Amino acid sequence: MPALAHPETTLDGKSQRDLAAPVLELAQVGMSFARPSGEPLPVLVDIDVTLREGEILGLLGRSGSGKSTLLRVAAGLARQSAGRVLYRGAPLEGPAEGIAVVFQTFALYPWLTVLANVELGLDASALAPAVVRERAMSAIEMIGLDGFESAFPRELSGGMRQRVGFARALVSEPKLLLMDEPFSALDVLTAETLRSDFLDLWTQRQTPIEAVLMVTHNIEEAVLMCDRIHVLGGHPGHVVATLNVPLPRPRNRLDPAFRAIVDALYGILTARLAESANGEGAVHGAFGLRLPAVSSHRLVGIVDALAAAAHDGHAELAALGAALMLKPDELFPVAAALHLLAFAELKEHTIKLTAAGRMFVHADDAERKRLFREHVVQFVPFIAHIREVLDEREGHCAPRARFELELEDHLHRADAETTLRTAIDWGRYAGLFSYDDHTRTFGD
Repeated sequence: MPALAHPETTLDGKSQRDLAAPVLELAQVGMSFARPSGEPLPVLVDIDVTLREGEILGLLGRSGSGKSTLLRVAAGLARQSAGRVLYRGAPLEGPAEGIAVVFQTFALYPWLTVLANVELGLDASALAPAVVRERAMSAIEMIGLDGFESAFPRELSGGMRQRVGFARALVSEPKLLLMDEPFSALDVLTAETLRSDFLDLWTQRQTPIEAVLMVTHNIEEAVLMCDRIHVLGGHPGHVVATLNVPLPRPRNRLDPAFRAIVDALYGILTARLAESANGEGAVHGAFGLRLPAVSSHRLVGIVDALAAAAHDGHAELAALGAALMLKPDELFPVAAALHLLAFAELKEHTIKLTAAGRMFVHADDAERKRLFREHVVQFVPFIAHIREVLDEREGHCAPRARFELELEDHLHRADAETTLRTAIDWGRYAGLFSYDDHTRTFGD
């Protein structure tokens, strides 16, 4: 008697999802922006994504990996620089009927009621006003806001306002729903409730949505919601790994199979953190090294927490984040910064204090600043460059604009701004220079 295939697979080993019709296809997609010099700055490269009917596909990655840019390309809100995008088999040339987006911010008009905000989702349609009203009321009821049709956004909690955002997306009866970190602005309990409610709508097929593409930086959220997860690496953004999530819904966070996928994703992202910290400066030079948005005081706090008796200098990132109540997008930049500065080492999904990190823990304030200064000068060439410029100039001062222009010729403007803010903070703590925000000038 032949072995029975898994209920979700055919006898040739292919999953039913593999046989489903593609809703969205991105082939060799690239995206570039112009540097101040006019040269292109790539932010996405060689992206291949196929989203099929019946699937929730997650895009998981750190800030700066191009997740939101990729989502905008998929929505037709931004035109790719290379490659092609197909929606239901046809080239996507701009916003298309059947595609709806839920954004991270609520993006509601404060002077309009809940009903009027939801009706805006059909503003470009040729439907009769009565039909628009009927569909808006139906979407409001579906998302659990019936009774609040006449309320204004200021009267609603954050979770309820995001429900309005979902209702506005659902009122157009989309085939493809794109979600850009839709739960990240909510508190933990509200986000959990809204995720569960959305998954209930999805699994019970209460909407015409055929497929979902979701951007997230939350590892557990990705495993909880998605059927497949693309992990994006940054600078420029590209797919570094793809994981299937073959778990039945509803999913249990304490299930060993669930935890195994979470740990695998932590391992992938941790490896990317280490590679980024080790390699970017060598590949791109002093001005190609992106510094995370992490203050020196946050670094000191995490070093001390890691050295505490509970961890003794060595911890799994997931456990450390849980102990400190830090989300992955809050913990990862700190871990990357400590690795970059050689105060800690990232390996697989763990972080461990180095000998220098342990010296830092036991040092007094003056010695800590001396150690920090040595490591900053050695491992962050851009900060060392600022000090060198100040030493060379008469009066030992230099305008911020000089360094901004140097950075923006190598980094995207947002990355350049973050890098400069971090450099100012670290340089001040290290005693390398001062900075006057009123005159926008560096000095001794």
